[in-house]
Formats: sequence, structure tokens, C-alpha cells
Amino acid sequence: MSKTVSTKHPKGLKFLFLSEMWERFGYYLMIGIFTLYLKDVKAGFAMTEAESADLYGTFIALVFLTPFLGGLIADRYLGYTKSIIIGGIMMGIGYCLMGVHNLPMLYLAMTLVIFGNGFFKPNISTLLGNIYSTPEYQDKKDDGYNIFYMGINVGAFICNFFGAALYIMLGWEYAFFAAGVGMFVGVVVFITGLKHYREFDVKKGLVEGDMSFLKISLLILLPSVVAGIIGWVLPTRLLGHPLVGSTSTDAFIFACLPVIYFYSTLFFKASKEEKRPVAALLTIFVVVILFWAVFKQNGTALTTWADRYTDRELTNTTAKNTFSALNLSQNLTYKKDSIALYDKAFRLQKENGVVLQEYNYPTYFKNIPAAELPKENDTVELWATNLTLSINPAWVIFLTPLIVAFFTWLRRKNKEPSTATKIIFGVFISAISVLVMIAAVYIGNNGSEKVSVLWLMGTYGIITIGELFLSPMGLSLVSKLSPVRITSLMMGGWFVSTSIGNKLSGVLATLWDTYEDKANFFWVNFSLLMGSAIIGFMLLRWLNNIMKEYGIK
Repeated sequence: MSKTVSTKHPKGLKFLFLSEMWERFGYYLMIGIFTLYLKDVKAGFAMTEAESADLYGTFIALVFLTPFLGGLIADRYLGYTKSIIIGGIMMGIGYCLMGVHNLPMLYLAMTLVIFGNGFFKPNISTLLGNIYSTPEYQDKKDDGYNIFYMGINVGAFICNFFGAALYIMLGWEYAFFAAGVGMFVGVVVFITGLKHYREFDVKKGLVEGDMSFLKISLLILLPSVVAGIIGWVLPTRLLGHPLVGSTSTDAFIFACLPVIYFYSTLFFKASKEEKRPVAALLTIFVVVILFWAVFKQNGTALTTWADRYTDRELTNTTAKNTFSALNLSQNLTYKKDSIALYDKAFRLQKENGVVLQEYNYPTYFKNIPAAELPKENDTVELWATNLTLSINPAWVIFLTPLIVAFFTWLRRKNKEPSTATKIIFGVFISAISVLVMIAAVYIGNNGSEKVSVLWLMGTYGIITIGELFLSPMGLSLVSKLSPVRITSLMMGGWFVSTSIGNKLSGVLATLWDTYEDKANFFWVNFSLLMGSAIIGFMLLRWLNNIMKEYGIK
């Protein structure tokens, strides 16, 4: 009897799709306004470029570190549905608390988001895989993940329009509250669909060969916490200043040392059969760190470029009316010199810990040629800065079907590259994207003139191709190549490399104001990515040989 192949997807898919869409709506809405809020002098925390970038980098680094723990706890103790609900509620509360203008409350909110994401992110993806585990739906798993990935990007695309409208009309707190509401909607949708995936919520428990959670805590978590505390205190005490940029960066570097040591021991303690695949995975983890370091500057350096160096003025009447009707634009009045009258135009900068005033006129007007400046008291209308963060998910939605079709065509011709090859090409393509920003700097005479938003659209378009070559392939490679007994740990290794890259993105962004020639900032990014790609290409034959040994494409 021939096997019946289902043409439909499991009923649980639509609930998981919508849950993830709303979760990403909340997360990317929050991320889209995070550094803008931190730097806002009047209603934010008046942070400098370096301070906001450092805090942002630390935040997103920890957000991507906790899924390793959340996945293990769900696997062995809580189960997936409980973990997802707990994580969603924690994130929803965290987003809402971010609107409370108080620094300790901000840190509490960030902590809730960090741990909430750890419970939510890995487990909803695992649950999705589980509902496709029956013979009826196994053949549709890849399509299911593609649909799910689209949900992520639909949420990431639409959220910035809501965020812009709310912070322009009502204030930052309402935008953060909207992120929280979006997360709670996602939790409600998830609970509504429980009957469709409850039976697939099967705890793995502790099986032979697994490290216990206690052992992981003693070997990884506890040493990392202790090392982080030492990194926070020791360099400043001994040197009188942080070792690398800030105390939080020192703490993160020190905290990573026990984790890096632990993953190194996995290689040295591996059996002869396991050594080569473990070495291949650790190599990939190192290579992709620099991809994340550049890619995650969308919330820091590229947002700054959009805010200060991109022409955001609405000149077309139809465009003005449309953006105004949707509350996606702001009116900015040009006033030249008066300190008393132009208080709202102030930005604060800090020098040796002393707060300085930067006055004259709003930052936006500083790189407009004198002949093109508005007249005194004239008002210009600008579209909201955070809308540029919707460019990447828009490209993902547009390009994903094309990339999938491209690889399907190559597969039919028996020319599809290996997973490792796709990842290395993803790093290389991402390096090319930085050249677009270097060109933008030259076109804008090193920021003395504003440039078109098309430059940002171009750089995002190219790096999105790199993302689609690399990001979906990473976890796939781990699942294919990792020895069964340490698959969870190696999945954690992928998240650790992402976390380190995210923190490095913040470190790089703190250097923005130190580069008088902004092209040099982007040349550094290009060099890091291209160097990583070259190393990857040099090792590619070795990586592909290992994959062939184990019958992996």
C-alpha cells in the first residue's frame, strides 16, 4: 500500500505562527525604540551614543544566552507549554515596566525580558518540530518552519509602525506598553490552541550520557557568575578604569571565559569518532560570531545613521498627509541660537563624567548645508527613525521564497552547496553589504550632508541575503552534526556564539563617536567580516570532508 502524503499542515501551526508573530511584534517594537529612548534627553535617560550602545549590546547578548538554559529546563523539568507561557508572561511584564521612567525599574524589566525569552524562544520552535513528528506531517516539516519564520518577520515588520505612532502621539511608555500587550496577546493565542499540541509536549528528562542540570550549573553557570563579578570589579580596582570599554563589557568577557573553556574541553574529552564533528561545529561557532557583531548593529549604529545622517524629510504632499494620518511623522521647528527658547533642542553629551549641553539647533539640522536650511521658525516634517528597522524583515518576507526556490533549483540539478558552504557564503555576502554603507558615507561627504534612505535599504537587502544563507542553516547544522549525547549542549553553543556576537556589536557601536571619518567605522566592520569569511573559506574543504564522512550534506 502506498504511503498517504498530507497536503495540509497540523492545526497547531496557525496558533504557534500567531503566537510567535505577536511575541516578535513585542520584542522588535521594544528593540526598535530602545536606544532612541535611552538617548532621549527629555523623556529618556540622556545616555550618550557609547552608553546606550554598551547597554544595548549587553542586553541582547544576555537575551540570546538564556535560551540554552530555558531549553534544558523545559526538556527535563517543566515541559514546553508551561515554559512558553511562563516566558511570555515574564516578557509581557518586562515590556510594560520599561515604560516606567526609573533606572532600577529598567534593569528589572530587562531582566524579565532576558529570562522570559530564554523560556519562550527555544521551546516554541521545539514544540513546532514535535507537532510535525507524526508520519502524516513529517514531509511538511521544512515548509512548516518556513511559514513559522514568516510569522517572525511579519511581527517584526508591522511593530515599528505601531511603535512610531505611539511614541510620537503619546510617549515612550505607551509604545513599551503596546509591546507588552502584543506579548500577552501571543500568550492568549498560544493557550487557545493548547489542545492541538498538548500531546506533543513530552519532557525528554535526563537520559544516559546527558549532563545533569546540577552538573551544568556547577561547571558552567556558577563559574561564569563568579568570573563576571570579578570582571566587573577587578580591572577597575587595579587599573582605575575598565579593561575594555566599560565594566559591563569586562564582566561579560570574564563570564564568557569559563563557557569557552568548557566548550574547549568537549573537544578534548570527545571520543575519536566525535572529535572531528565537534571541532567542525566549534569552528562554525567562532566564524559566525562576527556576522552577529555586524548584523545586530541595526539597533545601534544603523539606527543612528537613520536618525542623523539619512534624509527623513517628507516633501511630497501625499506622503506628508499619509504619514501624518498614520502618526508616523514628527514636526521639527528650526530655531537657530536662543538657549532659552530652544531647550527642547538640547542633547546631552558627557565628557569625563560631566554632562555638557549641545545647543544651537536640533541634531537633525546639523548636517544640512547652510543654503538648504529652513528659515527661522519654519517647520519640517520627518518620518520616524525606527521605521528603518522594518526594512530587514520586509526583505526577509520578500527574499525567503526566492532563496528557497534558488536552492530547490540547485538541488534538482544536484548542485546545492553544503550547509557549511551556505554559512560561509552568508558571512561573505554580509561583508559586501557593509560596502554599501561605506559608499553612503562618501556620498554624504562623511556625514556633512544627508543621504537617501535607499542606501540603508540597499545594505539591509544584501545583509538579509547573508542572513538567509546563515541563520536558518546554523541550527540545522548543529542538529545534523552534533553527537547525540551532547546535542543540547551544542545547541547551547550556537546561542553562546550568537550572544558573544551580540555583545561585540554593542562594543563596536560604542566606538561610533570616536571615528571622525565614519567610513573607517564601516571599514572596520567590513574587515572583520571579510577576515572571518576568508578563514571560513580556507577551512571549508575540511568542514565539507567531515560532513561527507558522516553522510551529511
